[in-house]
Amino acid sequence: MLRGKRILVAPLDWGLGHSTRCVPIVHALLQRGAVPVIGADKGPLVLLRSEFPDLEHVRIPGATIRYSKSGSQLWSMARQFPEMVRSVRAENALFDRIRRDLRLDAVISDQRFGLRTAALRSVLITHQVFPFTPIAQGALRKLNLRHIARFDRCWIMDEPKAPGLAGVLSHGISTPANARYIGTLSRMRTPPDPTPTTFRIVAVISGPEPHRTLLEGILMEQLQRIAGRHLLVRGLPGSATQDKDGNVLRVPHLNSSDLASAMASAELIVSRSGYTTLMDLIALGRNALVIPTPGQAEQEYLGTLHARTGRFVVQPQEEVDLEAALHDPLTAIRREPVRGHPLLEQALDELGALLR
Repeated sequence: MLRGKRILVAPLDWGLGHSTRCVPIVHALLQRGAVPVIGADKGPLVLLRSEFPDLEHVRIPGATIRYSKSGSQLWSMARQFPEMVRSVRAENALFDRIRRDLRLDAVISDQRFGLRTAALRSVLITHQVFPFTPIAQGALRKLNLRHIARFDRCWIMDEPKAPGLAGVLSHGISTPANARYIGTLSRMRTPPDPTPTTFRIVAVISGPEPHRTLLEGILMEQLQRIAGRHLLVRGLPGSATQDKDGNVLRVPHLNSSDLASAMASAELIVSRSGYTTLMDLIALGRNALVIPTPGQAEQEYLGTLHARTGRFVVQPQEEVDLEAALHDPLTAIRREPVRGHPLLEQALDELGALLR
């Protein structure tokens, strides 16, 4: 039902998480004979073009968001809120201009509220049905639900049964009528023949500045004091080449298969507690040390939630202790990797029916 349909897939450009979790969506569309068109900017566009070099793409700019170095992001986000609103309006105006040239049949937008029009079937991907916000949370949650309702479908990246992986972010008293849970999705696949351990610790960082750089400095200092070879993936696709600093190999970015292979064989994985990263870990059946971005309410909530569920070892950025995490029995736990995405397949069937 999707064969030949031209579908724009457009992730938000805050960090790389929204783009990496679109990778399995694009693969699923290709398997059904659809024609995905990539819409993104900066790092996300570089990443998706590296994953799908033969696909058509279009640059769709977004707002540039920066976090404060302090623990609270309240005033930083408040100052940037007008720019976020302007960004949604600008991307909607751009989308209205380019959609005819792209000959689109539908659009799948990951958290980009401006990429919709009544003239096309539209899908919004999110796990933030009930998001945490630094100010006016009640009012902004109502606004979020109104934006969600404007799309034909809202695909929630979580399991239907609470708390799932996102907890209260995706499970509320009442979900929107157009919502469909599609399960947790990841570009990661467990290698069929895992290679012997190449790196003892694999640290994967990304996200907005300045905290990406701050965490990189903390990790580099500690990694060089721990015996063994370690890998640090800097989350900077399209940037400088790799370098070696003592016993640490630093690379700007790795494609899906190389990163999955490195993580699957590592003694310890270190990452942020961003939602897409947690989905990657679930897909690989791995535990990890996760470090919430300071002041980012969602990551702090997910860290607290899964410290309680026991899924992950959680440390605040100012108290990172890799040696302690390396010897924590919880980080050695292996679980059954996720296989197949039946809820996504159902959602794609429904989208195909809408496009008849």
